[in-house]
This record gives sequence, structure tokens and C-alpha cells, in this order.
Amino acid sequence: MSIFNERIDRRNTSSVKWEATKHLFGEEDLWPMWVADMDFKPPQAVITAIKERVEHGIFGYTFVPPSTSQAIAEWLLKRHQWSIEPNWLLYCGGVVQAISTAIQTFTEEGDHVLLQSPVYTPFFDMIEKNNRKIINAPLILDEDKYRIDFTAFENALKQGCKLFLLCSPHNPGGRVWIKEELEKIAELCLKYNCLILSDEIHSDLVYKKHKHIPIASLNEEIAEKVITFIAPSKTFNLAGLHASAVVIKNETLRTQFLETMRRQGSFSLNTFGITGMEAAYREGEAWLEDLLDYLQKNKDFAISYLKEHLPEITCIDSEGTYLLWLDCRKLGLSDKELRQRLLQKGKLALEPGPKYGPGGEGFVRMNIACPMDDLIEGLKRLKKAFE
Repeated sequence: MSIFNERIDRRNTSSVKWEATKHLFGEEDLWPMWVADMDFKPPQAVITAIKERVEHGIFGYTFVPPSTSQAIAEWLLKRHQWSIEPNWLLYCGGVVQAISTAIQTFTEEGDHVLLQSPVYTPFFDMIEKNNRKIINAPLILDEDKYRIDFTAFENALKQGCKLFLLCSPHNPGGRVWIKEELEKIAELCLKYNCLILSDEIHSDLVYKKHKHIPIASLNEEIAEKVITFIAPSKTFNLAGLHASAVVIKNETLRTQFLETMRRQGSFSLNTFGITGMEAAYREGEAWLEDLLDYLQKNKDFAISYLKEHLPEITCIDSEGTYLLWLDCRKLGLSDKELRQRLLQKGKLALEPGPKYGPGGEGFVRMNIACPMDDLIEGLKRLKKAFE
């Protein structure tokens, strides 16, 4: 039996997914399939490493050791054929924090920042909360697959965008961008002198027949204009350890980013974040391969279930991530009605599409990184919501 079939009670652990759902959605007895964390234990090597660190018993000030940076560099080379130097790495408590830091470092208030909706909600938040202006070049949904409108993209860049926030792989649509798309993005951003902030937190969660390509790995010229954000949090279910890495080849940009971090009073990661991160990247590969097989089975089952029981709902067949983007527009319901049906009739908590900006209307996002039995329960509730 797969280790991922184990059902683990996460209540009384301050789990956002299992204990904050009532507060956030306003209903009792909801089945949570919204926030992007997994109901799986991480690799045993991570648990063992943290236990050993706990047993040492002293938790004073800690720095990120060279061995951690080396582990990340080796992981990126093996998994993504991206050769980096360990000294290109800086560390933040999370990718969203790092994106905010980059916006503060490389733009001024009122500057234009480009994104492509529908996209991860904090992209909007970090631009707006830092008093920058959102410029949107929406993605096109073409035959159940998102594509980039490069005419709109270039027109947006012409407005003087200082930064472009790239979501790669894409959340919520699940696209894994191909080399030609990334090359065109890079070409245009270089042409208009726009720095690329590439959120690659889902880069390890890519299904077979697809390949994640770090945009900074395309060539030396573009590498100088990219800041890449990665973390073990999605890959290994370690979000609670608050550990992410920022890859910056350009020494000037790296120094500027580090200066902003220091102004914010940010100097290192917590002890267990460092320990868990290094153990995951050093010893987590076999576990990840098993996880990807399990997620593929969950995805296939969910798509098949929807075709049989809810043909009005179209599932965008994700190429990466453990998130399904469900097109509910054929139901003929408003977003408010969708929410009411899901919460009150189905007792199911999903992420509402409008959170992801223009183009998210009529969609919901479902997290399928859970034991198969829990997925089946969620799908049954989805069916009940629209009976």
C-alpha cells in the first residue's frame, strides 16, 4: 500500500487547512480542498534530520551553512539541468516575502509591475500593498489550455513595466511553459529592460511528458535579468518550516536584494527550516518520484469522475502542480451562486476563481494532494453541490 494512502488527523496542530476553514469560509463541517498544502508526511529523511536536531537540544542563533546551498545547487542541476553557483543563493522565510522584498528593492512607489491573470493571488497583493501599479496581460484559454497573448504582453511592457512576475509552472492553470514560450518572454523583457521575477515554487511538481525549464537557465544574457524563487515547501510539504531560496546570478542585483533584507531585519532562516530544507534536497528524490506517480493517479481519477458525474464542469488538465482548475461556467451560475452551492449544499471548501484576477470568473481551484479516499469524498461533495 502506498504511504500516501495513510490518513493523518491534522486537527489540533494549528493547521490552516483543517482548522481555519470554518473561520475563513463561514460554514461548519466543510471538507477542505482549497489551500495548497498536502496531507502527506514529508520524506522520512526530513523527519529524521529534524528529530536529530531537536535531540541536540540547543537552538541558538543559526546561519545557513554552505552544505545547504550546495544541496540546492546539486538538486537544480540534477532535476532541471540548471547549473548555478552556491553563492548566487539568498534565503527568505517564504516566496511571497521574497517577492515583496524584490518589489521593494527594484521598483519605486507608483512603478508598473506586469502579471498575467488568472494567477496566484499574492502577486496582486504584493504589488498593491507596496503601492505599485498592476499591469495585466491576461492569459488566453485556448482549447482547455492557457497560452500567452504575446501581443498583449508586449503592449503591456511598452507601458514601462519595471518588473514582470512569472508564475512557472502556472498556478492555478497548471501550465508548464515550454522553451519557445520562455524564450519569447525573455526576448521581450530584455527588449524593454524589464526584470523578471520567476516564481518557480512548483517546479518539482511536473507530470511525465512535461519538463520544467528555469527561465534563468536559457542563456547567460537572460540569467542576468532574472530573479528566481524556489522552496521545498510545495514539493515536500514543508510550508510550516518557513524556508525558501532566491537565486540571483547578477551580483549587483544580489547585493541590492540583500541590502533590502538587512533593512528589514532579515538575516537567516530558522534552525528547523535549514535542517529540513537540506535533508529534503539531499535525500528526498525517491519520495518525490513516488509522490508524482500518486498525484498522477489522483488527477486521472478526478478527471474521469468529473467526465462521468459532472460533465458540465471541465477540468483543465494540469501539466504541473497538485491543483486542478475547474471550469464551472457551463453550470450557468454566478460566482456567488457557485460559492453558496459548494459551501451550503456540498459542504466543500474550494478556492474561488475570482481571487486569481480577471479570467478567474466561473472557476474554482481544487487541491488533490491528499489520500485517494479523501479525494473521493471531496468529489462526492462536489457532485452533491450541483445535483
